[in-house]
Amino acid sequence: MESLEELSEEETPREPTSSSSPSWKLTGKEILATKTQNYFAQTKRTKNILIQVALSIGLSSIWRFPYLCHRNGGGSFILMYFFMLLLFGIPLLYMEMIMGHWLRVDNIRVWKQLIPWLGGIGYASILVCILMSLYNSIIITWSLSYLGNSFDNSLPWNQCPLVKTINVTDLSCLQTVSHQYFWYHTTLSASGHIEEGVEALVLHLTLGVFAAWCLLFLTMITGLNTSMPILIFTVFLPYILLLCFLIRGLFLEGAVASLRRMVTTELSAWASLDLWCQAGGHVLYSLGLGMGTTINFSSYKAGEDNYIQMASLVVLVNLGTSLLVTSIIFIVLGFWATTSGPTCVEKSVSKLMNLIKKGVLPQDAKPPEDILLSPALDYLEWISNLPQHLQDQVIHSTPSCSIKTQKEKVMEGPGLAFAAFSQAVSLFPGSSFWAILFFLALVIMGLNTLIRILEGIVYPLQNSISIFGRHPKLLSALVCLGGFLGSLIFTSHSGSYIMSLFDDCLVPLILTIIVAFQNVALAWIYGARRVREEIFGDLGRLLWSFFTVLWCYVTLPGLLALTTICLMQLYQTEPPYYIAWNSSMSQEVKQPYLQSTLGWVTFLSMLTFLPIPVYPLQHWWYLQDHIASDPFGKLQSKKMPLVPPKPLQLPKRHVKSQEGNGESSSKKLSLPLIRGLNLNPWQFSLPLSRDSQSSSWFSLPVITSVTSISSVRSLSLPISRQVSPASTAIDNSDQHTETKEEERRENSVQ
Repeated sequence: MESLEELSEEETPREPTSSSSPSWKLTGKEILATKTQNYFAQTKRTKNILIQVALSIGLSSIWRFPYLCHRNGGGSFILMYFFMLLLFGIPLLYMEMIMGHWLRVDNIRVWKQLIPWLGGIGYASILVCILMSLYNSIIITWSLSYLGNSFDNSLPWNQCPLVKTINVTDLSCLQTVSHQYFWYHTTLSASGHIEEGVEALVLHLTLGVFAAWCLLFLTMITGLNTSMPILIFTVFLPYILLLCFLIRGLFLEGAVASLRRMVTTELSAWASLDLWCQAGGHVLYSLGLGMGTTINFSSYKAGEDNYIQMASLVVLVNLGTSLLVTSIIFIVLGFWATTSGPTCVEKSVSKLMNLIKKGVLPQDAKPPEDILLSPALDYLEWISNLPQHLQDQVIHSTPSCSIKTQKEKVMEGPGLAFAAFSQAVSLFPGSSFWAILFFLALVIMGLNTLIRILEGIVYPLQNSISIFGRHPKLLSALVCLGGFLGSLIFTSHSGSYIMSLFDDCLVPLILTIIVAFQNVALAWIYGARRVREEIFGDLGRLLWSFFTVLWCYVTLPGLLALTTICLMQLYQTEPPYYIAWNSSMSQEVKQPYLQSTLGWVTFLSMLTFLPIPVYPLQHWWYLQDHIASDPFGKLQSKKMPLVPPKPLQLPKRHVKSQEGNGESSSKKLSLPLIRGLNLNPWQFSLPLSRDSQSSSWFSLPVITSVTSISSVRSLSLPISRQVSPASTAIDNSDQHTETKEEERRENSVQ
């Protein structure tokens, strides 16, 4: 994936200069140059769209959406998710896109410039990106594990593994689908509950996490540039594979019934608060809202795009991919349910009889004639009474089905996608080739998703902390090293359960609150009308008023309601549950989270939101030190006579905000000077320069938000984001002199 720094360095193709002469008078060179410029502009726009689409079909669509849909009622969850995409997904995604393109700064500085006392929102987004990067790395590790096992001629998850000693645990493979057994026993080595096996690490998962973070580190320090062929391959290869799986799955037993169950909607399920919480949280998760990645990408990306169309396209691609993957997984689940129980025993007996006729198995392995008339569990008892040397052969020859009658929800955990797709690839001739191709594509998509998350951490910190800006590789090394150490907890025997805790309870709650802070900051504190006027003055385009209405009266109340629901689900009388594996029963069971475990969710949530209140306290402390260190200015303010306020005239200047170095050539009015002049604060009800770093506590959004937002809207003037109203002087002569001096400085800088 192309890094943000490379995108920022690329220049936008210039528009062809308009000429007063007719087109038939243009020379051949001018026509060729115009066509070339149009071609490069269209190529750049297409590349931007492909990058957004590649990011939208990551792990959220392939891995997360199917198991949430299966867990929350199929069609009811899909309808709820579609409803929230329209009301929340498109407006909020468009809000972050237009903010990044308008201000052209990273996720940290965008809030410092709009509302300085809420500058901690950017740091909170970085912390949630850190949490998400930790457990997303284990998902890549699972993909690497399946990819490594795909190189075997006979895929290991197609049948029960060969064992040297037969006991109850090994026979449990026959009581469940072999793909599910492979997931819990071979891939995870899962414990019985979340408190068990935390101190012991699984070796192959630890090595996989190390390999994943090494790949991420090499990608970040080399800054691999994504060419158009590689980008097209990354986008279209998953769709080609998924379509092949869907076509093959339609010919399986129970496919039609499974698809019918997937689209069946029960309106009574909408009364479940868990359904609302899961659907709303996944909308924010899948679109990357609240993580700052969309703002960063839009701020560094060159070129002019229609962000309404791009946001709608990303949402539609995300929804279409999720529905395609979910259809395949529901078909596989229907196939498992159809071929389990007596049907599985009949297939096993038929296969054993064929192997005996061919001479592969001896006559002693022949099952009793009345075995099909007996209960399915008698088949297990017959196998357990076989001699030692025959038990291995019979178990190894058993088809990949369960002798126990499976319900429709044969598997509900986060490994549903891996178990289902391992079944799907085994249905093709040359299954090893399909498995390698699919899990390789899954690894690439996982790395793209994680690189997107890491960019939300690395690039804002590079712009905010000078030492990281001078040594960018140092920050990448620290992030990857910390990510590897933090991800080790997910490689334990209970790591998949801890990952479910993060994914189900922690991250959706944090994202919802962060996006709610962003929405209220932009739409109400800064003002949706004010944003609309300034964007029109800066970008020359007028925001659709329908979106501003949604930001003020639809998305914000919805986010607040969603936050309340998530908190109620987390701290209700009956605690939330996770899916654990019971090896003695060979099935998944629901285990409630302990209060001590939920206490960690509370602690990590408070730690993530800590920058939001700490940032204004830090500036207040800086303000107190500034006033105390300048007592003369405070004394002088008492002796200054009252001066009638004069209207402020704003010298229009143009400063490149893309540099974002926080340095402005204009002089700022210090707080003692303002207090000494005893000016009315409403004379300064103009937006401060968003090209500065807002290092001083004195800023307009603080005054206007505390006093009255409606009065500010009536008194503020829409000015360009290159204008710095804090640089205005009181006297006209001084103003004229300062304007000339500023222009001279800007010319020297440029």
